[in-house]
Amino acid sequence: MKNDAKKATNSGQPSDFFLKAIRRILRPIVKTLITHGVTFPMVSEMLKHAFVDTVDKDFRLVPDKRPTDSRISLVTGVHRKDIKKFREQAGEDDLPHAANSLGAQIIAKWRGSSEYLDEHGDPAVLARFKTKDKTPSFEALVSSISKDIRPRAVLDDLVKRQVLSLGPYDTVILKQSAFIPREDMEELLVHFGRNIHDHLAAAGNNIAGVNKPFLERSVYHYGLSADAVKLLEKRAEKEGMDVLLNLNREAQQLLEAENKPLEGTKRVTFGIYFYAEDDSERKP
Repeated sequence: MKNDAKKATNSGQPSDFFLKAIRRILRPIVKTLITHGVTFPMVSEMLKHAFVDTVDKDFRLVPDKRPTDSRISLVTGVHRKDIKKFREQAGEDDLPHAANSLGAQIIAKWRGSSEYLDEHGDPAVLARFKTKDKTPSFEALVSSISKDIRPRAVLDDLVKRQVLSLGPYDTVILKQSAFIPREDMEELLVHFGRNIHDHLAAAGNNIAGVNKPFLERSVYHYGLSADAVKLLEKRAEKEGMDVLLNLNREAQQLLEAENKPLEGTKRVTFGIYFYAEDDSERKP
């Protein structure tokens, strides 16, 4: 396999092994596209656009100089008239970054900032309104992230989604262990786009072998019973959530320790997934 990859790199042509891996990656993507009514002509147009945009941003010969339409056509095989059209549409198809979700930011800070944790390190029950003695409150939490949206509107939305509940004596309780949008499809798709993008970006970086590899590890097991899968899934969910919550807590502490936390230029994603299916590859 190493010789195959080296040969492909030297020849400038993708190896058969690489193309087989890409076809495998495409299967769940195509399944998701068909499920949501996306046809091949639609994907073909999006794929051409993605080729043009990627070369435009990531394959510049000079960092501050955009490549010409001719060079993009040479690298991608996309016709120049399509390149011109796509460049005029630049940015129109970009999804908002998941970090812009106010609900996600509120839950992350609630779970990670020492100001909003109880003595056991769990999310504290918050007063609904700001108090004179500066008791941690939901109103203050929302205001610390955005002053453009009324805390009442945020509260009503998150209660409706069953992320929060109202407690006695005007208190607010976090119900979920993580912020998982259940009803807002647009927000769910933002997370979908970011998570898959970042996982593929990390994996692509690692097989390129140019930059320092990112963490990307997994375990595979075959021939398991349905009961064994349920047991492993439960274990993975429990231990995986512990890791996510601890990392979120540390990230919040680092932000609080920075003198100018909002001026940083880096972002990180650390995710966990679990998947199981019938092992069709081993069937006769």
